[in-house]
Amino acid sequence: MAVLGWLTPRRRSATARSVLAGEAAAEAARKSEQELAELAEAEAEARRKAEADSASGSAPAEPEFPVAGDHLAAAFFDLDNTVMQGAAIFHFGRGLYKRKFFQRRDLARFAWQQAWFRLAGVEDPEHMQDARESALSIVKGHRVSELMSIGEEIYDEYMADRIWPGTRALAQAHLDAGQKVWLVTAAPVETATIIARRLGLTGALGTVAESVNGVYTGRLVGEPLHGPAKAEAVRALAAAEGLDLTRCAAYSDSHNDIPMLSLVGHPYAINPDAKLRKHARAREWRLRDYRTGRKAAKVGIPAAAGVGALAGGTAAAVALHRRRR
Repeated sequence: MAVLGWLTPRRRSATARSVLAGEAAAEAARKSEQELAELAEAEAEARRKAEADSASGSAPAEPEFPVAGDHLAAAFFDLDNTVMQGAAIFHFGRGLYKRKFFQRRDLARFAWQQAWFRLAGVEDPEHMQDARESALSIVKGHRVSELMSIGEEIYDEYMADRIWPGTRALAQAHLDAGQKVWLVTAAPVETATIIARRLGLTGALGTVAESVNGVYTGRLVGEPLHGPAKAEAVRALAAAEGLDLTRCAAYSDSHNDIPMLSLVGHPYAINPDAKLRKHARAREWRLRDYRTGRKAAKVGIPAAAGVGALAGGTAAAVALHRRRR
């Protein structure tokens, strides 16, 4: 199988693996009360300002966005802490643990691996490869359909009540304008697809894992859809869909997604971490923060080490199979 040659990260550059992961995610991707009130008020204020400027003869205000009927535009939303409070994969991991997919000793190992990454803040390739291989072993041999069915249950159990109403309203604005809306996440593409469907979005780009005859092989296609790989996925999907990226929008909370945000003409920093907030202000990107003041002040600090550790440690464990035409 030709794809097997792509699964040897030591022999290919990080950029090549990012391109592969992005293209695989694009291929797979093709087949909200207080926040709502604030958004409505902001839009009303923009209209009042536009009317005042027109009456006074001053320069015209920035046109309303998104633009209704612009079918060359679409919106791309990061998932964790942008659309959903916390990490989707952590909640999925909770569901798998509840269903005895792995044991406490596995939980401890994944927690340590993720804690190292979060505290050191460095993506060491060998360490991350070891973490991915350990996690993928959990779902190796399980059927994709089994994980999809479990994912539906887990969404109802742990995720449905954790969607940010403000971000969901932003996504709905694009849908109401007749535009497609995609989730773009390092979470497994099947998990992301379930969430997108439940929210009424177009679809999702996520990490793709290899499967043969509907059974996970325990290997990824490329690498997790993270950082530059997200940008490659958006680029590939835009090309396939005939989109004009200068007319598209992207939304994220993390500085890791600056490559994706920089691709589009309308980047938004949502619940941003410190680095993204600084970057966004320097470039006059739009910012929205739907967290409480206390939560916003703590951005970047894990609320609970064990919770945060499990989130990343199980991420690749449920990475998804490649959809073939």
